[in-house]
Amino acid sequence: MLMAAAVPLSFAAWQALLNNFAIEMAAFTGREMGILQSLREIPGFLAFGVIFLLLLFREQTLAYVSLLLLGIGTAVTGLFPSVIGLYLTTIVMSLGFHYYETLQTSLTLQWIDKGESAETLGRLIATGSFAAIVTFGLIWLGNDLLGLDYHWLYLLTGGITVVIALAACLLFPHFPQKSEQHKHMVLRRRYWLFYALTFMSGARRQIFVVFAGFLMVEKFGYSVSDIALLFLLNASLNVLFARRIGRLVARIGERNALLLEYAGLVLVFVGYALVEQAELAAGLYVLDHLFFAMAIALKTYFQKISAPEDIAATAGVSFSINHIAAVVIPASFGLLWLASPALVFYAGAGMALVSLLLSLLIPNSPAEGREHRLMGTMVEDPAQS
Repeated sequence: MLMAAAVPLSFAAWQALLNNFAIEMAAFTGREMGILQSLREIPGFLAFGVIFLLLLFREQTLAYVSLLLLGIGTAVTGLFPSVIGLYLTTIVMSLGFHYYETLQTSLTLQWIDKGESAETLGRLIATGSFAAIVTFGLIWLGNDLLGLDYHWLYLLTGGITVVIALAACLLFPHFPQKSEQHKHMVLRRRYWLFYALTFMSGARRQIFVVFAGFLMVEKFGYSVSDIALLFLLNASLNVLFARRIGRLVARIGERNALLLEYAGLVLVFVGYALVEQAELAAGLYVLDHLFFAMAIALKTYFQKISAPEDIAATAGVSFSINHIAAVVIPASFGLLWLASPALVFYAGAGMALVSLLLSLLIPNSPAEGREHRLMGTMVEDPAQS
């Protein structure tokens, strides 16, 4: 819970300030923003490197180091208000963020029983969202009332993450692992549906992360305070509903939860393409964020179909799969944005539709040996990778 709270203190601040900082201080256009977001996703694509680091370090230790990198990368961002400076600090911040997210998923699925994992993941989201509320409040207070420059806002939020990472390392013991994890890459044919859904999730999410926020600033003229308040609203709703969403996933099952998420996202992305009112765009942004909270279902689906010893290795591999498209889409779609922002969001709607069709293949009760609904489920030697 403590580490989950440390992440948004840096990443939420970096994300909330990014568009205004990039446009005002570094004269970014859609092209530079697309390149930056592609660079940001490279560490996510390389998340499988966690597997090899496990040969040298324990997962919990790596989580601490990742948090430190996240905090340091965020803290120094405001000191380099240029295109190259922003690119470099983004890579450091992103390396810490993506490696920590990989490790958090792995450790949570190992430590928490399957019957409690959906609600626990929801609780972690709520904890992070509460920390994000504090972060957005600090940004609003610092920018509107105290008139702090960007570099002070980045230094404050990144510094708090560094302090929390050090406290977690010093105050808590190393917790035991229930199963010895593979320390090599694991790719199993029977996980193919999970891989496909993960790939599409990474492609689709880039439309939200990169271009939805950019739309708010470029088309509707949202200020730093406006963006912070919008993020604050999203985080508040997560605190209220994330745990309930986890319970909903446990009650209706992963298949129905993902069908609901993807159907909703198709409508949201089409809405982005057509919207002309700033208030309606903000409403779509909030709804978009709530639907993404239902991605808990994809993690619990994998937990149910996977062998316990596969979790750490597959978490790294799946994070890399999630970021294959993420490395390409921001830069290429940044060019498409220059021609037509609406086409970017129509493409996002198409990605959500593909995810919707794939999710129809998830069984009502997934388990090892029941990974998908197609006849003749693939069977392989458990030792095969």
